[in-house]
This record gives sequence, structure tokens and C-alpha cells, in this order.
Amino acid sequence: MNFKVNLAGSIISQVDSCIQTAVEYGVSDIHIEPYEMKVRVRYRLDGHLVEVSEIPVQKKDAIVSRIKVMASLDIAEKRRPQDGRIKIQKVNQSDIDLRISILPVQYGEKVVIRILDRSKLKLDLEALGFEVSELELFRRAIKQPYGLILVTGPTGSGKSTTLYSALNEINTPEKNIITIEDPIEYNLEGINQSQVHEDIGLTFASILRSILRQDPNVVMVGEIRDKETAEIAIRASLTGHLVFSTLHTNDSISAISRLIDMGVAPFLIAASLKLVLAQRLIRTLCKHCKSKQNRNDVYKPVGCDNCNKSGFRGRTSLIEALEIDNQLTQLISSTSSEASLREYIQSTHMPMLKEAGEKKVLAGITTIDEVYRETIM
Repeated sequence: MNFKVNLAGSIISQVDSCIQTAVEYGVSDIHIEPYEMKVRVRYRLDGHLVEVSEIPVQKKDAIVSRIKVMASLDIAEKRRPQDGRIKIQKVNQSDIDLRISILPVQYGEKVVIRILDRSKLKLDLEALGFEVSELELFRRAIKQPYGLILVTGPTGSGKSTTLYSALNEINTPEKNIITIEDPIEYNLEGINQSQVHEDIGLTFASILRSILRQDPNVVMVGEIRDKETAEIAIRASLTGHLVFSTLHTNDSISAISRLIDMGVAPFLIAASLKLVLAQRLIRTLCKHCKSKQNRNDVYKPVGCDNCNKSGFRGRTSLIEALEIDNQLTQLISSTSSEASLREYIQSTHMPMLKEAGEKKVLAGITTIDEVYRETIM
């Protein structure tokens, strides 16, 4: 891929060009990595890391110092990790937040810049890639007055965007919506957002206890990481609150096992859980250049100027929606094994992640390789 990054001129202009080019192409992360004889620059675009260029090793300290200055970090501290933020403005558009992470490594300091561009955030459930049936299930669940809704998947699978979109859809002046996040990625108008600060005791669990005294209708817990947070969230969902959260599991049914493994009583899970979404993000074929040999083939990536020669442009979601029906509630309450739960799910013919992906392949949206890469476990 050919990104037009200008690495000539002053250190300031080089850093600015690196960031501006990334924003222009819709890059999510910039990686600046020092090695013994060079500094490598990579962009993460549509979930894939792509090498952009190399910087002379003599410039590595100056590049990192410039970024530290922009993020108001300590330029003299090179032994410890540092985190910061930079806000930049696009002409006639919203501000862009840059989240900076600096990590000491063998040959210097590695920098990762996460780009949070609010103008590219589309809080629209219909634009996320749901199939009609899964979208109906999700919308029905998020409009209930109470209960627990979980979104699962690995890091970078779009969980936060799905939750933000759900909150945006139910956000009305009549509802008090509060979130607990680590970190807060985007500011949502009309929603009260709390930031976790574990170093001063502000954990998911401690903030959640305080939030429940704030008369909320809806609570979003960024992630359930431990038994304490899980039990408070579940008890909140049983006392008249609608609670959203995420877990890192491979599929929807594994979320139930993960909560049990944390030590949560199965009867509490059965009583509170309404819906589990498992999610992945896959690249979509460039609509300008995708091609197939004949009518019976699936589309293949080609590459053109519109997709920077990659054959792909943008991403879409694969969704697996597990509704907790009466039979599943009974199975969870009776502490059935995960194998028993899976056997029941298979009997309902619920579409799984791989099946959702295969539909998108047949519709010419993506490729079978993309689907298998994200769903084969």
C-alpha cells in the first residue's frame, strides 16, 4: 500500500505528516517502533497493520520527544511507560482525539497513537452489519426496562461501537444513562460518562456502587473483569436497571461459562441475562474493484486507487445473537455443562458467527478468507 507520508523536513513536520496522513486514510492506530538500525512506522487500517515507511534511527529520540511534548508528557522519563492525549482539529470538522501510549523497549521507546475521529463514528445499529433477525432481537432487548445485555468478542471487534450505538438509540430526556469506561473513547451527548482510575481506587466495581445511588435507568459497564463487578452488575439488572457490558469470549455461549468461572451463582445469571451478542469485524471488499470470473463465483479483491491497492475498503460486523429463552434459563439455573448448553443452542438452529459470515460472502460483501480468519477457533 502506498501512503503518502512526508518524512522530509523538520521533526515537527514529519510527525504532523505522519498523523495527518493517517487521519486522511481512516487509520485507527499508528505504530512507531525503534530497532537497532531503523525506526519502523506502521498503520493499522481496517484491522490490519501495514508498514508505511522507515525513519533513520538517529531521529528516534527527537520523534518521541515531539510526541511527548504534544501530549504533555515527561520528555526526560524514558524508563517507564507513559500515557497521554492530544487533541487536533480538522478543518470545518469535529476535533480528533489522539490517545498516546509510550512503552520502553530494547532499542528505545515504542509509540502507539490511537486515533479517535468522532466524525467517522456512525452510531447507527443498522449500519453495523446486523442481519434483520439479529437486529430485531437486539432492539427488543435494549428496549426492556431491566436486565443484563452482554457483547462479547476479542479486543478490536467493535464491541464499544455496538454499545455506543445501542445507548444512542435509547437515549431520551426521560432516561438517566450512565457509563463506566476505561478509557472513555467518545463523548456522547446526553449521557453521563465515568472514567476508571484504578490507581486511586476508582475501579469498575467501586464506581458501579456509586452509580446505583445516582438514580440511573441504564448503566453501561465497559467490561466485566472480575466476580465483584459481575455480581454488582447482575444485582443492578435484577433491581430495575438495564445493564450493558462486555466480556472477552470467543462466542456467545462462552459468556455464560465465563461468568460461572468467575464465581457468579448460575441462578443469578439465569435470572438477569437477556441477550448475548458475539461480534467480529471483517474487512469489506472495495465496491469499485471487486470482481468475479463468472456468475457462480464469489467476489475477489482486486485493488485500485479507491482502496489503496488492497482490494478492501472499510469493515462490517459479524453478529451472533443468543436470546436467553425459558429453556436456556432453566439449563443455566440447573448448572448444566457448556456442552449441554451448546447442544440446546444447536437444536434451535441459531445462526452462528461463521454462518453470518458466509451470508456476507454470498452477498459479495467480503471474502471467505476474511470470514475464516475471524471465526475459525
